[in-house]
Amino acid sequence: MRSLLFVPGDSPRKQEKGLEVGADALILDLEDSVALPEKGKAREVAAGFLARMRAVAGRPKLYVRVNALDTGLTEDDLAAVMPHAPDGIMLPKAEGGPSVAQLGARLAVHEAEHGLPDGATRILPIATETARAVFALQSLPGASRRLSGVTWGAEDLSADLGAETNRGEDGAWTGPFQLARNLTLMAAAAAEVDAIDTINALFRDLDGLARECRAARRDGFTGKMAIHPAQVAVINDAFTPTDAALAQARKVVAAFAQAPGMGVVGIDGEMFDRPHLRRAERLLARQA
Repeated sequence: MRSLLFVPGDSPRKQEKGLEVGADALILDLEDSVALPEKGKAREVAAGFLARMRAVAGRPKLYVRVNALDTGLTEDDLAAVMPHAPDGIMLPKAEGGPSVAQLGARLAVHEAEHGLPDGATRILPIATETARAVFALQSLPGASRRLSGVTWGAEDLSADLGAETNRGEDGAWTGPFQLARNLTLMAAAAAEVDAIDTINALFRDLDGLARECRAARRDGFTGKMAIHPAQVAVINDAFTPTDAALAQARKVVAAFAQAPGMGVVGIDGEMFDRPHLRRAERLLARQA
């Protein structure tokens, strides 16, 4: 998934608009964008949207951001949306593998109750929203076969740290947030899942967004979350491999296929080793 667009769980208009902008996934938000008195309405609206879209061909993936496990609201969120088979659940305030495993156990019960395949509902944790969560990143590998990726958050983390800001005057992440970003990337690699970059809240600054996307792609992130429809095209453009990159990846895979057991192959006068093969395979897998 290159682009994951948040849409409020209680806004049918924004959900329908989200279908038109080319996002790879919509995240129906039952958490931050919905006030506490509106949670019940948001569950109903999100459930209705999932029900209408369930069998629609070519639609984006549909994830639901539930409320955090310690709020007492998560089970009501799941009870509302799981009968309609969301593709995945985004878990905020996740604190490593134990949080993912706990959610996975709950999803297994709901899948059984509603006749859904076991393990069909994926989990995408927001894995750095507290200092405690940052220290728990190392527990994500092996936590659940449902894990579809790992993403990170800076806004809640800044509140937890008591930071005055999470970006410097140049717009770059300050030190603590660069650390959280980089550790998320490594945790995703260790878990062998995609690393998804966090939002850019300056939704009118599309040039800044493009720069941030290019840097994220360079470092190994495979996609980015969006909070505004206008951000989706920029994100998709940045994270779509070029034809040249795909062609090179196919060459690498083909060369190793023709030389089984070899640790190094030569292509057009350049040497490629097994890490190059793994990178090429991952690139092609994302295009499948």
